Amino acid sequence: MPLKIGELAKAAGTQAVTIRYYEKEGLLRQPERTGAGYRLYDDTDVECLHFIRRCRQHGMNLAEIRDLLAFRDRPAPSCAWINELVERHIASVEEQIASLQTLKEHLEALRRTCDGGRGGTCGIIERLDHGESCPCCEGLHCRLERRPPQS
Repeated sequence: MPLKIGELAKAAGTQAVTIRYYEKEGLLRQPERTGAGYRLYDDTDVECLHFIRRCRQHGMNLAEIRDLLAFRDRPAPSCAWINELVERHIASVEEQIASLQTLKEHLEALRRTCDGGRGGTCGIIERLDHGESCPCCEGLHCRLERRPPQS
């Protein structure tokens, strides 16, 4: 049974604007249209949107999803590149975890500079206002900003 865009959005747990964006980006096929111009979808579109959502939940960007969809639709003899893709994502997550652990440690050290406001001063404010920049955190900031955008 054909679905209109709102029905597809509800069935896939997404928004109509996202569906139109995925169409524009080539992740979702261009739908048939009614005489009045309404888009018509089917169950394969629901399945495709679920696949895209699961990919996004695993940190895949649109180009990677496009490649995965192409492989899903036309499998090649080897899927080794998919394992490599997932390995790259694992390495990225491990780097983010390490960076966040470093940030946590610095925040804990910063928290220890405050004695709770006795004497009208706050060690945290003093450290942020006049302290030296933390080279470790500057590196962390740079590493977090270098992450590939999640398109």
